[in-house]
Amino acid sequence: MVLSGAIIVILTLIAIAKRYETRMVLFAAGFLMAIIGGNPLGAMTAFEKTMVNSGLVTTICSVMGFSFVMKYTKCDANLVQLLANGLDKCKFILVPGAVLITWVLNIALSSTAGTCAAVGAVLIPTMIRSGVHPAMAGACILTACISNPLNPGFPHAIFVANLANVDVMEVIYGYTLPLLIVSAIVLSVMTIQSVVRKEGVDPLRAQAANVESNTSEMKISLIKASIPVIPLIILVLATPQVGVLPKISIPQAMIIGTLLGFIVHRKNPQDITKEFFNGLGNAYSNIIGIIIAAGVFTYGMGSIGLTSALVDLMKNSQDLAKYAACIGPALIAVISGSGDAAALAFNGAVTPHAAQFGMTITDLGSLSTLSGTLGRAMSPVAGGTIICATLAGVNPIEIAKRTAPGLIISLVALFILL
Repeated sequence: MVLSGAIIVILTLIAIAKRYETRMVLFAAGFLMAIIGGNPLGAMTAFEKTMVNSGLVTTICSVMGFSFVMKYTKCDANLVQLLANGLDKCKFILVPGAVLITWVLNIALSSTAGTCAAVGAVLIPTMIRSGVHPAMAGACILTACISNPLNPGFPHAIFVANLANVDVMEVIYGYTLPLLIVSAIVLSVMTIQSVVRKEGVDPLRAQAANVESNTSEMKISLIKASIPVIPLIILVLATPQVGVLPKISIPQAMIIGTLLGFIVHRKNPQDITKEFFNGLGNAYSNIIGIIIAAGVFTYGMGSIGLTSALVDLMKNSQDLAKYAACIGPALIAVISGSGDAAALAFNGAVTPHAAQFGMTITDLGSLSTLSGTLGRAMSPVAGGTIICATLAGVNPIEIAKRTAPGLIISLVALFILL
């Protein structure tokens, strides 16, 4: 049974890499393993339990609802435009500035593809117009999209927090310093590459560029621009470590932000309400759906005896668990363009046994989570890569070639730090 389970897992990873529907692949593989293990109804029970996991559903759905409202009210667009206008006036720091601004915005916007679309649509033309090579401009935006694990609604942080039975902010605090160090590496490598490749600001390229820009078309509202970051500020001030505000949950902070969006938009509240609940539905379908399917997959691995076999193998070599958590999710993310499936499957099956490998659940789970995030940012088939390549007018491979060096170095640093 263990051998057949290993074959199914390998086929599952291949199917995900070939970009088959992730939820279908994970559910089908988990259900098949449960049948072989003699308990198909157990897979259904695992499906049912994950569907109503309050810690996951309420947090992730409320964050996505808030995100939809910010997009509808153009609060996120105002924030992006405000920062882009400032960057356009400081061309000598254009490459590192674009990486840094996108990194900050990615925390608030959370979605990698959403950040690449919203921020890239403004910053990529701005950089090209200033003489930055198009592929370098796209790579600056994509490589900065590794900061979304700092968003309190990040699904993997919530998943690991549930496994460890701790507050999600405790998980985020645990990997904040390693992620900051990794981000500094990425920023430095991108800046060095722009100099070595001679793809930074170039007056001749700027003259040759024929790119239309709408940078001055939007009248920026400072009030609207501030709304996307308010829930994040509230959550930081409400943590026990800061203690300025009383304890506030993530859904409560997101609802406060949504209400502020109502107030500043001052238009039909019915449409904003629809957008908020559309966001809830989108989160359940596209994010919670993967987590539910990963739960079935994890159950299938357990029922067939594969999980216990892996745990026994890793007990004999603690480094094996660390290597698997660091390299596995990143490799699958590069091939498939998604950092979610492999990280969720690993965290569901192996991370609960972290103590047996000499690690904590939060450290092993964080290593796997951040590994998948870094891998996705150097994948030529990821949604964010394709968006940046389209906006820059280059092949996605050209974007990935420029993001990969800094991210590979970052993976090594991440392994050492965690």
